Amino acid sequence: MKHLVRRFAGSLSRREPTPENTAWAASQLLPAELELWQRLPVADRRHSIDVARRFGSMGEWSREEIAGALLHDIGKLQSDLGTFSRVAATVVGPRTKRFRLYYDHESIGADMLTAAGSAPTTIYLLIGIGRAAPALVDADNR
Repeated sequence: MKHLVRRFAGSLSRREPTPENTAWAASQLLPAELELWQRLPVADRRHSIDVARRFGSMGEWSREEIAGALLHDIGKLQSDLGTFSRVAATVVGPRTKRFRLYYDHESIGADMLTAAGSAPTTIYLLIGIGRAAPALVDADNR
């Protein structure tokens, strides 16, 4: 729960990721993946970098696995929820169509990455499959 409070507080900032972090993220992503990542709201891009950096410190991961960490929330684009609507969705559950999309973001993200030509390893990580999945969950929940 603490990580959700920190993430909420961070989501209120409009500060862009640093140029160094943005360049690092871009170096880990295929061109079509980068296009998707750039569509994320600024707070989600910062969060994805934070998670991917923590994830990276937990082991030796491939570029495809780092890409999965960077893109782990990409499916949230489909719900088109802002910060306060995401809080509401978290509290009340998948009661509306957009809230259901928010809750299904992992499988939606996997479909988006399939269409973008991502590697299976990247896609599987989003849906919790593979050797790196537990580390990603841990990195996301810190």
